[in-house]
Amino acid sequence: MSSDFRAFPADPATTARLGELGLDYRLLAPDDRDALAGWSEADNRGFHHPRPTPEFLEREVALLQERRVHGVYDPGLDGPIPVATVASWPTALSVPGGRSVDGWAVAAVTVAATHRRRGIARAMMEGELANAVTAGAAVAMLTATEATLYGRYGFAPAARAATLEVDRRRAVWAGAEAPGRVRYVTDAAAFRRAAGQIVRRQVARTPGEIDRWPALVDRMLGLDDPAGERARATRVARYDDERGQAQGFVSYRITRDGMGAGVVEFDFLAAATDDAEAALWRFLLEQDFVSTIRAGLRSVDEPLRWLLADQRAITTTVGDHLWLRILDPAAALEARRYEGPASLVLELDDPLGHAAGRYALEVSARGVAEVQRLDDGAEDPSSETRAARRSKPVHGLRLGVDALAAMYLGDARASLLARAGRVAETGPGSLAVADRLFSASRAPRLSIWF
Repeated sequence: MSSDFRAFPADPATTARLGELGLDYRLLAPDDRDALAGWSEADNRGFHHPRPTPEFLEREVALLQERRVHGVYDPGLDGPIPVATVASWPTALSVPGGRSVDGWAVAAVTVAATHRRRGIARAMMEGELANAVTAGAAVAMLTATEATLYGRYGFAPAARAATLEVDRRRAVWAGAEAPGRVRYVTDAAAFRRAAGQIVRRQVARTPGEIDRWPALVDRMLGLDDPAGERARATRVARYDDERGQAQGFVSYRITRDGMGAGVVEFDFLAAATDDAEAALWRFLLEQDFVSTIRAGLRSVDEPLRWLLADQRAITTTVGDHLWLRILDPAAALEARRYEGPASLVLELDDPLGHAAGRYALEVSARGVAEVQRLDDGAEDPSSETRAARRSKPVHGLRLGVDALAAMYLGDARASLLARAGRVAETGPGSLAVADRLFSASRAPRLSIWF
């Protein structure tokens, strides 16, 4: 991917499209702190957050300086606050097989209530896809506050997230004893380096995770605003293995209403090993004077239910979380590992044109893929002699680029999408082949918002 992702100019097609609406589409310079602060004001307004404090703006501007930031401005309005925002940056996306693919993260998509229904969001999103292609990304990705916005651009839910609520009174531990120990982190700053290493290892072992930026790890540990109310309410516990090496940590809060029992809430439980994950869960479940444990952004394949004697102690709510868009099918498909060997021809439809075409996916017994674009003059497996085709059936699927995104990390099976009319097989037995190829040993999961 392009290392200088902030240097290439704003997409000319988007600039012209918004210019026809009388609007100014600008790529903000990283050193223009006033413009970035005004952009942050608009971003917070768009998500109905309180007006940012000066301290928050200072942290936000430092983060935005590491990203590609666009604002849409109405020349008829005074002041530095745009009427629409979007930010993006290159990042690796973990894929099945312990590997990663070059991705383009899109965030902070807002349009002011005064300027909706004019095509601004569509122009910005199509501009971001153009930016991703220019930067050399194989996929684009985002997390969505509303589920109906991004399918029109070729995105699809690719990793769901579960919210778990556990009744502490019924949560009797039935798992094994972890060989290490859990202890409180009393000096979060001293633990910062180890925490970053744990997070990187968790990201690498889990399809659907993306690289973390330093400010996010600081927020997990309460280091971004130590005097703030949220940071002061945060407790951090770590798990060290039998050799004394840190293998996981959890950042949590306990809230209470009056004199009643508390509720444990957490979003950040990072574990580099299964032992660490189980031990930290047990630590949270065995807190005294607590009625409920509430966890967000957990895996849909969470092992917790097999660690408790009563699985009905857990209430689970599942929803979409990571949305993915395939831009370069060959690069994306070759990045991950598969349950091979097998061959599959994918006929992709992409209304925006980035990924449309026919692709031959050939997977070795080791799960390594080679991809050829058939419309570029490569030999089409379907043109084999009739006798050869009888001995080696040609398997294939016809599908939209969004359906491929849903399958890519292993979240949705091709056969399930076919039942919904989103995928069609072009040769007998193709759905079964695709189900096997795209399966993943670990359910995809993204454990953060971005």
